[in-house]
Amino acid sequence: MQAARLRPAGRAFAHIAEFHTELTALRRDLHAHPELGFEEVYTAARVKEALRACGVDEIHERIGKTGFVAVIRGRSDTRGAMVGLRADMDALPMTEHNEFTWKSSKQGLMHGCGHDGHTTMLVGAARYLAQTRNFDGTAVLIFQPGEEGFAGARVMIEDGLFDRFPVQSVYGMHNWPSMKPGTVGINMGAMMAAADRITIDITGRGGHGAHAYQTVDPVLVSAHIITAVQSLVSRNVRPIDSAVVSLVAMQAGDLGAFSVIPGKATLVGTVRTFHPDVQDLIERRLSELCSGIALGFGATATVHYERIYPATINTPREAAFAADVAERLLGAEHVDRDMEPSMGAEDFSFMLQVKPGAYLRIGQGGSSGAGSTSLHNSRYDFNDEILPLGAALHAGLAEQAMPLAQA
Repeated sequence: MQAARLRPAGRAFAHIAEFHTELTALRRDLHAHPELGFEEVYTAARVKEALRACGVDEIHERIGKTGFVAVIRGRSDTRGAMVGLRADMDALPMTEHNEFTWKSSKQGLMHGCGHDGHTTMLVGAARYLAQTRNFDGTAVLIFQPGEEGFAGARVMIEDGLFDRFPVQSVYGMHNWPSMKPGTVGINMGAMMAAADRITIDITGRGGHGAHAYQTVDPVLVSAHIITAVQSLVSRNVRPIDSAVVSLVAMQAGDLGAFSVIPGKATLVGTVRTFHPDVQDLIERRLSELCSGIALGFGATATVHYERIYPATINTPREAAFAADVAERLLGAEHVDRDMEPSMGAEDFSFMLQVKPGAYLRIGQGGSSGAGSTSLHNSRYDFNDEILPLGAALHAGLAEQAMPLAQA
């Protein structure tokens, strides 16, 4: 779907659409040069170059290692208003299998989640806001490193992000391939789940496979644990709550030693929840279950439970505001205010723990197939047709949160 066919309302979209070609070139350049979390040296330099050309007032570097903040002041500042807009910059450690000219130039690295597009949309918003300045206050543009497992948002906060830039609210968005271009999804509460890592170390007694009665087989114990863990949600969590427990990897023994029972086994997996009380319940019951099963076989099991990302929970007032902004841009029929939460996770959650705000999803899956490939797929690519729309949505959040006084 072409950007022109979206027909969003308002001057911001029309203004930004004039430099759509330049945004597309920037996005594809970023895609061709992917970098992992806290290694976004080229990305940061390229984006800061674009921001300086846009005429932003200030760029503050080295906030969260490779993260940085751009500041744009409105025509006036009568109330001291300050709004944060955030984009993530990092790529994934995966090999790209696309064949277009802007495919990754780095073996084993790929922008498989669209952070190149998120960053470019915020650059587009910066250019518009710096040129027009139709707001009363300060726009704080947060270019965040390390979203993919590095908790870059938390690192930026620990590095003084909100102490130096005390925004009243903060907003972020993510492309969504299963939604059509020209649509936005949000809800008034949970958008993404908490992501926890679990490691279960099982210790038995190794020995010869022909004399199994002389051993305590940790592989057998692991099998029972894998099966029993599936009862944690169905028999412990209330049906009206949500949780997922997945054991996804097992390491035990040596594939070349077919007759050796190992002495140890390790299971690795993830837990996804929305509510801290459910999270606490799963952690407690998982430890009890694994210990009990292992004890029954004469083995021991230790659960290491690591809370990686908290749940991404929108604050109701800011979520309603963001939905209103999207409706003015696209029309009410193109905005889902009650979007189903995802069991995926997002480190924008750290920002929402300390500041009111909202996280939106912006559709990008075109009928032609552009942008429809799922996230974290080796053939994924961001749909460049939505760049002006995402930039206009960012800009609208700033302008409408900090309106100029009526003459």
